[in-house]
Amino acid sequence: MNDDALAERCRNLLILTEGFPTYGGLAGRDLEAIAQGLREVVQEDYLRYRIRSTEYLGEALVASGVPCVQPIGGHAVYIDAAALLPHIQPLEYPGQALAVALYREGGIRACEIGSVMFGLHPDGTESPAEMELVRLAIPRRVYTQSHVDYVIEVVRWVAERSTQLRGMRIVSAPPALRHFTARFEPIAS
Repeated sequence: MNDDALAERCRNLLILTEGFPTYGGLAGRDLEAIAQGLREVVQEDYLRYRIRSTEYLGEALVASGVPCVQPIGGHAVYIDAAALLPHIQPLEYPGQALAVALYREGGIRACEIGSVMFGLHPDGTESPAEMELVRLAIPRRVYTQSHVDYVIEVVRWVAERSTQLRGMRIVSAPPALRHFTARFEPIAS
């Protein structure tokens, strides 16, 4: 910044809201969480527990008939939204429709990894992504067994009513990284 007084005010606000500039904008508690994560990630007992928790979620969904990418990963379960919602065309964003339904029905935060994320090309044209997935990530040391069981219940409930879900259309989106801040609305039936 060319204005030293404004730069100082910005630095002070940064310290209050995010942490010291010398920490890369991270608060001390965030740095400690990163350090703890680095210590834990090399502990075999912890890794076994984490991978088993994720497998448990994926196995329960697959056993319920929810199509998932297999083998189940170590940090997330990926639901195949195209297979679950074959009535929704790729450019009507089945992954986004499923992610919205999971949030509305149970407060489950999921991430679309499909045509919203990968369908827009640099020249402004759009085409379907290779896959239409919804990621259920399992953050480190956040969820208890009862949380995972709750996620299973909500996904099952939504999957049982999947034919009622409608596609989505983009109402507004930035020119880049639209999967972070695009706004959607359901397509009228």
